[in-house]
Amino acid sequence: MTATRRLISPRRWAPPPAPADRGRTRVTGRFVVDRRIATGGHGPEDVIFDERGGLLTGLGDGSVVRIDPATGARTVLGNTGGRPLGLEPSADGGVLVCDHDRGLLRMSADGSVEVLVDTVEDRPLTFASNVVEGPGGTVWFTVSTRRWDLEHHLGDFLEHSCTGLLVRRDRDGAVTVLRDDLKFANGLVLAPDASHLLVAETSGYRVSRYRLTGPNAGGMEPFVDNLPGLPDNMSLGRDGLVWVSLVAPRNALLDRLLPLPGFLRLLVWNLPEAIRPEATPIAWVMAFDLDGRLVHDLRADDGSYAFVTSVAEHDGTLVAGSVRQDDIVVLAHTPSAG
Repeated sequence: MTATRRLISPRRWAPPPAPADRGRTRVTGRFVVDRRIATGGHGPEDVIFDERGGLLTGLGDGSVVRIDPATGARTVLGNTGGRPLGLEPSADGGVLVCDHDRGLLRMSADGSVEVLVDTVEDRPLTFASNVVEGPGGTVWFTVSTRRWDLEHHLGDFLEHSCTGLLVRRDRDGAVTVLRDDLKFANGLVLAPDASHLLVAETSGYRVSRYRLTGPNAGGMEPFVDNLPGLPDNMSLGRDGLVWVSLVAPRNALLDRLLPLPGFLRLLVWNLPEAIRPEATPIAWVMAFDLDGRLVHDLRADDGSYAFVTSVAEHDGTLVAGSVRQDDIVVLAHTPSAG
């Protein structure tokens, strides 16, 4: 998956019209950077809090670090030997890691790394994206795409491959694919009562709910549909809200091309990289209650930060990370809606 000109196989899709709000009518506050926290590296793609209020993130050099958000003190927990993306503190004191190159891993407190899943249905696992753990040791994780890698992920957006996976790993190691048709599966949240999962489908502009219990177990339904931006990583805050990072606004050209014959997207894909459509640099996070109602919509386009790929809240402290930045940022406050 390293060739920049790998052929795409476009699939037609008619996205819903983008919400009329393309400006600031729904914004409930500004994305205001209060301070920056150095990570010691580049690309804190996913940022989460552990139970003690420490920050965990993975960096482009493969390291997984814990940072004290108050002092900035940094501890390197270990190195995956790949590219860590989504993280989840594990009940055993370690950290579950979705590594783009190596699959689903567990990093122990001593820094050693155990590979939990590196093949799915007899195919090498690449682009594992995000992970959550249930109270009984069951683990669920997403795979963004079976056809593209992180460097060339735009190919999946133009192709609209719908090859994202939602996968369950049982405590005994059994692996089950729950869904294999997701639109660039990304962020993942387990409901507090473990009744359902919330899955960000980045190229579907939506967050979907996958039922784990009840009469509709195994079914999927919209949680938040037709978002004005591209949802990335998500987290459940101590405030009871589902925080969603939006890496960029929807691209009007892509929305126009998706329903049309695929050769038009082939033309775009074959343009020199320097003149391909580029995502608008904006810093953007949203928060929803567990019924899918919007509570916060925080944006900034002043260049202070951009391309937010993760957001997390802990006892009133709101932080964000980005695969394109070096630092994690702490937001000044969490404004109320209205």
